[in-house]
Amino acid sequence: MALDNEVRATVGFVGLGLMGGPMAANLLAAGWRVRGWNRSAGAYAPFVEAGGEPVESVADLAGADSIVFMLPDLPLIEDAAASLLTAWAAEPPARRTRVVVMSSVSPVGVKQFGAAVADASGGRAVVVDAPVSGGRAGAVEGTLAIMVGAEAGDFAALASLFGAMGTNVVHLGPLGAGSLAKACNQLIVGATAAALAEAAVLAEAGGLDVAELFGVLSGGLAASRVMDQLAPRMTARDYTPTGPSKFMLKDLRFVEAAASEAGAALPLARAALAVYGDLVDEGLGDLDLAVVHELARRRSGLASTPPQEEIVS
Repeated sequence: MALDNEVRATVGFVGLGLMGGPMAANLLAAGWRVRGWNRSAGAYAPFVEAGGEPVESVADLAGADSIVFMLPDLPLIEDAAASLLTAWAAEPPARRTRVVVMSSVSPVGVKQFGAAVADASGGRAVVVDAPVSGGRAGAVEGTLAIMVGAEAGDFAALASLFGAMGTNVVHLGPLGAGSLAKACNQLIVGATAAALAEAAVLAEAGGLDVAELFGVLSGGLAASRVMDQLAPRMTARDYTPTGPSKFMLKDLRFVEAAASEAGAALPLARAALAVYGDLVDEGLGDLDLAVVHELARRRSGLASTPPQEEIVS
């Protein structure tokens, strides 16, 4: 969604990495003025090349109407936002400011963060949770699914912002609703990835060609976007990270916490949580989500001590 050329609305953007970098670039391409901060300096070069303006501190973004956070987890967001909240405590925003958390974070924790932001800003700043799905490809192409938890007026005010980064933007309820939806998403993705890995191992152990198996399954009820993305990587044993698999463990812990709060019994979620805990314990957490296939192979004795060069990373 492009802005009028005469309108250069300013947005702050915190976190310019694998996902945040292309998301900020899409905002720039749509006509936004983007002022950004990143924990490491390496991400600034492509950001500046795309027209972005680096800042020295997150507190320098205090005057923006909207500030997007795209860091790996809520504790990192809270740490990065500390100087911002200090600035607001000294001088509250002149108008309503929206802090947009687009990372996958705890549905419980993001509400607590919202309370801290409201307190520091004298109620002039609000938190909106808007986690995304679609991976790096969706971030680059601007086709992310965006799950939003916000008051109706804040959602409407952010429509152009979200429209520059995603094509499937849904308002699901108040603060926390977006993160709960993302937890549901990650439960499905994580469990499906683990099921694909085990199906591949079962096929291989039984003498089937795994690529042929996935080929025929992709034309039936088992087909999914998870299969489309992960099956070729599993078949090739190419675990080059498009996003570290250890984040799935973090996300499934959010599922566990949300289930506990809601009183929901989720045995499959508990099983998936154990799988990804083992994956991280095996030292595979920095590789792609498809590496759950390697874990399944090791457990089945197909690759109990594989040479490092067999794992494409």
